[in-house]
Amino acid sequence: MKPKLSPTNRDTLRSLLCSRGEEAQYLRDCAARTSEELFGRAIYLRGLIEISSYCRNNCLYCGLRRDNHSAERYRLSESQILECCATGYNAGLRTFVLQGGEDSYWRDERLVPLIEKITALYPDAAITLSLGERSVDSYKALYDAGASRYLLRHEAANRSLYAAIHPAEMSYNNRIESIKSLMKIGYQTGMGMMIGVPGQQVDDIVDDLQLIATLRPQMVGIGPFIPHPATPFGNFPAGDINTTLNAVAITRLLLPPALIPATTALATLSADGHKLALGSGANVIMPNLSPTSVRGKYEIYAGKAASGTEAIEGIKALETEISAIGYRINYAKGDYNDTI
Repeated sequence: MKPKLSPTNRDTLRSLLCSRGEEAQYLRDCAARTSEELFGRAIYLRGLIEISSYCRNNCLYCGLRRDNHSAERYRLSESQILECCATGYNAGLRTFVLQGGEDSYWRDERLVPLIEKITALYPDAAITLSLGERSVDSYKALYDAGASRYLLRHEAANRSLYAAIHPAEMSYNNRIESIKSLMKIGYQTGMGMMIGVPGQQVDDIVDDLQLIATLRPQMVGIGPFIPHPATPFGNFPAGDINTTLNAVAITRLLLPPALIPATTALATLSADGHKLALGSGANVIMPNLSPTSVRGKYEIYAGKAASGTEAIEGIKALETEISAIGYRINYAKGDYNDTI
């Protein structure tokens, strides 16, 4: 029997987040069954293309922060991005995720023609953007060009925690309003947070889960915090894997139709990351399509996995890995609550 979760019951959410052993396993099993009821044993793939490691922001947890002068910066050219799309498409992927720091180089005048070209070349593929906060007009222009999904993690529903992990010029209100604007425009919108970021308490994660349940995004990304040595949080411990898995499972139960990735951060901390996440209700994996020459430069945290089953070169190994635990890859683009 599945636990009946109400997003308003903070005590239950808190207890489930802290559960361990048999109780935690029961929670995760329920989440995995819920995902299977809607999506079957299918796991969707999204091809990740990290287009720029430049960022104007100075977030305290991120290796791409502007004050990290040891970071190796790069920008992919349009032709490189199109080549990545071709590689992914030929491998069967039907979703491309263009991700990068908040880089002023990638203004609408460059992004709109690029998105239009990808759409023209691959009309049966979805384009997802993960490029941070932009103006409403920019979001609309990119949507009109052909992008249909946008990932923008809220990072922290607790205003004080949000302020503690971001520079003063970044605004909690602007982040939430940006997410709402994306939804209003028509994007399938992604939210999410890190588990174990310095200063975070269990009640803060409860706040996150309640916000997610209220806004009902189509996608939710939840992964453990992993420190980067060239940041103010470089000496803090990584987030707890068990709490991360519990948060994924709770999210699946609170928002059954969501698309929830088995995050690279989880795979970085655990060789069983995919298995653990899929067994907790996740149903998306994002192989890296970026050129191998730049993958190590997109270092948002230390040791980020970008090879093996986390990369397009390892897609056959990924098929074998998830088949061994009873899952299969569905190469469809996989919209929200798409049970095909």
